[in-house]
Amino acid sequence: MRERGKALRVPGKATPRGRFPHVKRAGDFLYVSGTSCRRTDDTFVGVEVDKFGATNLDIRAQTRAVIENIGDILKAAGGSLADLVQITAYLVNMNDFKGYNEVYAEFFDEEGPTRSTVAVHQLPHPHLLIEMQAVAYHPQERS
Repeated sequence: MRERGKALRVPGKATPRGRFPHVKRAGDFLYVSGTSCRRTDDTFVGVEVDKFGATNLDIRAQTRAVIENIGDILKAAGGSLADLVQITAYLVNMNDFKGYNEVYAEFFDEEGPTRSTVAVHQLPHPHLLIEMQAVAYHPQERS
């Protein structure tokens, strides 16, 4: 993944629900598409459904899974979480901000990427509490 404009779908990650890549390189930057906690089998991290069908959704588990997924996607493109310069997070409920923020702090500090957090009406599945997109700076190898 060294040429400009190279798009990549990462094996072992949930297939995007549309015609777009997990990540795309533009010059020395890697742009990561909106990423969730969805697994390859279309189940979700941080979701428990009891025998009556009642759901328990865990923002901490979902946030951790999203950041780890972004890390895996960046790794497939030659980068890492340390290369991130910007993250945008979309939360369905701002009451989840505290839990999301606590987990985020496990990965990043004040020297980490810039961040915006936006409340949204809904995400592509009712079990999703959070989605993130990201930009990383990872210079291409020059020949």
